[in-house]
Amino acid sequence: MIRLEGVGKRYGRGDFVLHDVDLSVEPGRVVGILGTNGSGKSTLLRIMAGVSHATTGTVTGSPRIGYLPDRFPAGQRMGARAYLRHMGRIRGLTDLSAIDPLLERLALVGGPTAPLRTLSKGNAQKVGLAQAVLVRPDLLILDEPWSGLDVATHAILGELVDETRARGASVVFTDHRPQVVHDHADVVHLMAAGRLTGETTETTAPATRIVLRGHGTDWADEPGVRHAVVEGAQVVLTVDVDSVDAVLLRALKDGWSVREVAPCSR
Repeated sequence: MIRLEGVGKRYGRGDFVLHDVDLSVEPGRVVGILGTNGSGKSTLLRIMAGVSHATTGTVTGSPRIGYLPDRFPAGQRMGARAYLRHMGRIRGLTDLSAIDPLLERLALVGGPTAPLRTLSKGNAQKVGLAQAVLVRPDLLILDEPWSGLDVATHAILGELVDETRARGASVVFTDHRPQVVHDHADVVHLMAAGRLTGETTETTAPATRIVLRGHGTDWADEPGVRHAVVEGAQVVLTVDVDSVDAVLLRALKDGWSVREVAPCSR
C-alpha cells in the first residue's frame, strides 16, 4: 500500500522535525499514530498524503488518498455541497450523487448550502471528513479526526473507519489520547520528538458503560469518556474506570437521569 523508509523532514535550515521514520501500511489495516502535540504526527501524515516532501528517505506506493488535515481550511465563501462537488471534480469523480447523503449522515448544521466560513470548528471538520471519504480512497489519512466533533459524529466517524477497512482499504489516523487510538486501531505506533519510538497492540484498559437520559451536555470531550453514542433518547458512554465517579457527578449536576452503570470489556 505505502511504505516509508528512513524518512526525515526539516524546513529550510532548521532542525529536523522527523527523524529516520520507517513505516509500512498494509491493505485493510487501521494504523493509529499516538503522540503528544508537537511530536511530529502532522508532519508525518502530510508526507504520507503527498502534500509535503521528505527531506531524506523514500516513500513508495501510490494509493488513491483521502486526506483530512489537522486544520481544515474552511474560510471559503462557497457552501459545503459546492465545495465537495469542486473537490470531487478535481479528483476525477463523475458521479457526485453521494455528496448529499454523506452530509446528511454527518448531520451538518446549517445544511449543504451554508458558506464554509460560517461553520463552527466541528461542522467544518465534518466537511473536511466528507471530502476525504468522498473519493473512496485506498488510503484514508486522518489527522486528529475526532477533534471538535459532537457526540453523534464521533460514532459515525468510527463507522466510516470500519467501512473503509471492510472494503480492503487502509486508514492511518493520529490522536494524542491513548484510549481513542487503541479503541480504533489494529496497530498503534508511538511517536515522540519526531521519531516512531515503538509499536504496541496492547488491549485497552477496563471500562464502564454508563447510560444516561437527558440533554444539554456534550460528552465527547469530557475527561475519561472514551466513546459517547446517541441511542434514541439516551446517550451511552464508555468511561475509564477511574473517571466513573466524576462523570456520574457531572451527569447528576447537569440534570441527567442515570439509567445504567455496568462494566464493559472495551
